[in-house]
Amino acid sequence: MNGGAILIGIGANLPHPRHGVPTATCRAALQELEGCGVRIVACSPFYESEPVPPSSQPLYANAVARIETGFDPERLLDLLHEVEASFGRVRHERNEARVLDLDLLAYGNRVSGPGERPLLPHPRMHERGFVLVPLRDVVPGFRHPVSGATVDAMIAALPPQGAMRRIS
Repeated sequence: MNGGAILIGIGANLPHPRHGVPTATCRAALQELEGCGVRIVACSPFYESEPVPPSSQPLYANAVARIETGFDPERLLDLLHEVEASFGRVRHERNEARVLDLDLLAYGNRVSGPGERPLLPHPRMHERGFVLVPLRDVVPGFRHPVSGATVDAMIAALPPQGAMRRIS
């Protein structure tokens, strides 16, 4: 049951010079998105989790928001990247520490074809507890658009991962 749910992942593990701690930065990014044609319908609590893959980076703060927008998936992804950049995110290497991370997780039941941008649903969402647990908070009946697995089944299938705790 996804219906028309558009879902974005929000995360950070570095403080922002103006907004401070990662949760405050993530909330400021959501406000920025609302000023750009995105309506935040619901946002999960924030969860603190260990970096994936494991590293010596600081812990992450993560949440999932259900949104509404008139933007198509490609324009929405571009907007997410624009907001990340406006908050000082520079992409150097994969899985690096970051001041802000905005991921397009799902756009209703859309499934991308070969070579299509963006990749929908997010290709690794089903592997990440820090995505699935907050996703369950905003869309408890979520089903993966490709596998049909429920969010509860995907959480149950996760291999052991680092500790995760609700922080707000």
